Amino acid sequence: MDKIDIVSSTAVLVPVDNIDTDQIIPARFLKTVSREGFGEKLFYDWKYNADGSPNPSDPLSGQKGVILVAGNNFGCGSSREHAAWALHDAGFKAVVSSSFADIFKNNALNNCLLPVRVTEDYLDRMTRVLKSAPDTVVTIDLGAQTISVPGAGEAKFEINGYKKECLMKGYSDIDYLLSDKEAIMAYERKHF
Repeated sequence: MDKIDIVSSTAVLVPVDNIDTDQIIPARFLKTVSREGFGEKLFYDWKYNADGSPNPSDPLSGQKGVILVAGNNFGCGSSREHAAWALHDAGFKAVVSSSFADIFKNNALNNCLLPVRVTEDYLDRMTRVLKSAPDTVVTIDLGAQTISVPGAGEAKFEINGYKKECLMKGYSDIDYLLSDKEAIMAYERKHF
């Protein structure tokens, strides 16, 4: 897995509330268990019209960055892990919202995608700044658990300590266990 420490980038602003996992990755694309290739289908029904032509009102069009800034209640709906896969495969390292569906948040953390929960007030300030100055650089410091946006200030965010360590070291749950292999083996030799 990739390591996450400091993520500093312009942001892709999608100030829409209640973005569900079917909007993130439509169910018709979930025919594989491989994690690769889902990024191309990310927000597919927003990018393309029913006839397959590009949607000129696609809210993601022309935006670049590895941080997605969304509205409230991001990742609601079904529990598909593919939503986190699609965001990660498309190059996103973090998603910022004022709230996340619990299952999406856990799927994101398990797939090297940092969900950053901020207050609604801070999200509103960020959104105003990013709408008026799309080239603004957002900086997320996982070690310090802060997010900062020039013109919106800095905010703290919470994260489970275990998941924070895994993200910073690039560990999956299995990698974390294997990092203590010698201690586990020593315990086994002593007690069994």
